[in-house]
Amino acid sequence: MSNHDHEANKRHLHSASSNRSGNHYLNIEYYGFRLTRRELLKVGVVSAATVAMTPTHAFGSSANATTPPPELARVTLNVNGESHQLDVDTRTTLLDALRENLHLTGTKKGCDHGQCGACTVIVDGRRINACLTLAVMQQDAEITTIEGLGKPDNLHPMQAAFIKHDGFQCGYCTPGQICSSVMVLKELEMGIPSHVTSDLNSPPQATAEEIRERMSGNICRCGAYSNILAAIEDVAGGQKS
Repeated sequence: MSNHDHEANKRHLHSASSNRSGNHYLNIEYYGFRLTRRELLKVGVVSAATVAMTPTHAFGSSANATTPPPELARVTLNVNGESHQLDVDTRTTLLDALRENLHLTGTKKGCDHGQCGACTVIVDGRRINACLTLAVMQQDAEITTIEGLGKPDNLHPMQAAFIKHDGFQCGYCTPGQICSSVMVLKELEMGIPSHVTSDLNSPPQATAEEIRERMSGNICRCGAYSNILAAIEDVAGGQKS
């Protein structure tokens, strides 16, 4: 198309558009068709309805998406000194197995993404987030929850220290805090260093800095951190003596 023809078409389009207030035409002869505003709206509505009503498989899906049935597996969990055989969905987390199958609800579900530490339990002598491991991965493992650390009439020293120093407010994170605290002192006793351990040739000490670093994965929304630290230091001091 020559420049002369192109300019002529533009003038024609501009002229047609200027008539919209009078005859309500969206006169687009430049593109080869001509519609009124009403006709254009009708076409848009029909097109939208067609897309909404078209089955999914018409767009390339070979079959309707379906959720596969659960696959059950038998697992033996040794929890707080007792053996339990469970038939669980292979996708069940250890946290859900403890709470839903064994009804040990002391272990709390907080973020369910391993970020808050509320679900901390002790597995084979190590603290883990129960929401980040599957129940079937803990076959025959030795698991200790807050219920297994102590009873109301026979508290674990860490539980007693949390009460003494008011190391909790709402109490939701407290089970995970206590399980984690117990293992923090165990890690120090075993000489396991942390990011703030300055001398890797000497056993780490139960300093405030060490304890804060090691407890950083346990979140308390109430902000009872200073009292939690006091409770852990109290137990650490008792262990030293």
